[in-house]
Amino acid sequence: MNEIDEIKARLDIVDVIGSYVHLEKAGRTFKSTCPFHSERTPSFIVSPDRQSWHCFGACGTGGDVISFVMRKEGLEFPEALRMLAVRAGVRLSEKSISHKQDGELQRLYAANEAAAAYYRELLINSRGGEAARSYLERRRVGKQVADAFSLGYAGQEWEGLLSRLRGLGFTDAEMIAAGLVLEGERGLHDRFRGRLTFPIRDTRGRVLGFGARALDESLPKYINTSQTRVFDKSAILYAMDRAREGIRREGLAVVVEGYMDAIAAHENGFDTVVAQMGTALTSRQVQALKRLTSVIVLALDADSAGNQAVLRGHEVVREAGQDGSQTVPVLGWRGLVGYQQTIDVDLRVASLPDGRDPDDLIRADANAWRRLIDSARPVLDYRLEAAAASRDLSEPRGRSQLVQEFLPLLSAVTDPVVRAHYLQRLSRVSLTPEDQLAGALQGLRVRPAGREAQPVVPVLAASRSDPREDFLLALLLRHSELRGLADDLPEELLWSAENRKVLAALKQDHESEGVSIHVPEEMAGHLERLSEHKMPSFEPSEARQALTDCRLRLERRNLEAEKQAISALLADREEEVGIGGAEAETNDRTKELLDLQLRDMETGLKLHGRETNSGSGAVETRTNG
Repeated sequence: MNEIDEIKARLDIVDVIGSYVHLEKAGRTFKSTCPFHSERTPSFIVSPDRQSWHCFGACGTGGDVISFVMRKEGLEFPEALRMLAVRAGVRLSEKSISHKQDGELQRLYAANEAAAAYYRELLINSRGGEAARSYLERRRVGKQVADAFSLGYAGQEWEGLLSRLRGLGFTDAEMIAAGLVLEGERGLHDRFRGRLTFPIRDTRGRVLGFGARALDESLPKYINTSQTRVFDKSAILYAMDRAREGIRREGLAVVVEGYMDAIAAHENGFDTVVAQMGTALTSRQVQALKRLTSVIVLALDADSAGNQAVLRGHEVVREAGQDGSQTVPVLGWRGLVGYQQTIDVDLRVASLPDGRDPDDLIRADANAWRRLIDSARPVLDYRLEAAAASRDLSEPRGRSQLVQEFLPLLSAVTDPVVRAHYLQRLSRVSLTPEDQLAGALQGLRVRPAGREAQPVVPVLAASRSDPREDFLLALLLRHSELRGLADDLPEELLWSAENRKVLAALKQDHESEGVSIHVPEEMAGHLERLSEHKMPSFEPSEARQALTDCRLRLERRNLEAEKQAISALLADREEEVGIGGAEAETNDRTKELLDLQLRDMETGLKLHGRETNSGSGAVETRTNG
């Protein structure tokens, strides 16, 4: 048993999740309101048999004990594994954690920390830091706040930081790797000079790099640390280390544009505020926030650039939703009618008064800022109004363009009340009957349930590795000609967190060496076992058939799990509220449709098995059912 399996074996998922939420017994499972979104009726199910959890509500997602802790704590796989290892009393071996790599990264963190201390010293004590001190005074940032955020000043000297870090024992190579010094025509020199510095930390408080603001008319006004092994501005949000607990507590994150905006917010007690790194949100920043909350408020300056940033932010959220979205069933009065992708982010817009930025507004009237955030509008309101304002709605062509732009934005909305609300508004503005808009939207939303090579529903995830999952990944690792097919395999097909990581790595790089680079070091042993998995010696065509067969069996497994969970939820609800009549009939038809899909899938498996066995070599996948 490897260390990951041992951690899972020692932990009961009910105990772990029960330490975060109140679970109630429901037959062979446990239920609760979902900890990742607001709801009244419990749709969050924990299965002790499968050691898995799943939300059948707005989230539409699930996983094992590791994936739960990753999402709840906002951690990456290695960090969640270490946390659970401590709880399980499992000591991760040196093979699991690369001390060499860890040591190199620690040196980069240490160099950045030393640089932050040096810049802080210059801000407080140096004569050259007077310009920075005056700037902070004008922005009403006191010493206590500057201390809290470790604000500093990079002097005008070309080699000031370089000399200090050399004196502390850091090598030139380490300083270059940390992005603190550059190599130019005059040799090595400091990257930041004559600027106010903002240390940028991760959620664990480690300094990853810096943002630096010019104190004169120099351009660019702001520069950041270049891309390093620890600093990637597309994945980082300023003040995330200070906002993390507030975001989890309040259930929302507020995104502003500038460092000073975020500092002013935290100084005045608004600890859910982070600042984007650059001119717009990125999908990786959205994914980082999604680990903590499903509600994101954009509070951007009320100018044309701010308006464009809102539009870009919405598109990024939609893209992030497509990358990490869930396939959920669409139910009609006759039961299951199809499937669609859903985005589990509630994006809202706080419209600032003209000529005011968050820093200015917060310091002038903190209550006004609070009301602004509380009254933030759904982004679809903003998009509909913006789209309508940019069209000549007196002309049919303008109204048609409005519908073509806005209707696709509703394609990921699963709440029928919300969907009906916006269809009604769009109907009034575009002078188009609601039923016509609804019909067009249905064509965008619903996908045929039997669409080839697609998962039918989000699935429950097991904590123990399924031999079928291992076999599928082993096939992809062993047969390089199949790796392109990994791109079409959805994450939800696999149940274990580590197998999902391997699949994601296969999608990132189809080369064997590349796969090992893209998985966490802690999973090296798991990847090695998959690579050495015993299997028949397949010809290329046989390997492809075996992969298809294995995928079908996994999809059947997932559908069976969905049937069991949905049947339990429906039965539980009928018992609680005494459902009868049309709703009970709908529930019965939903169960019948799930049974029908299972029978169709079983028929497909048998037909595929005949085709496989009739081919040359009589392929047998041996995937345990």
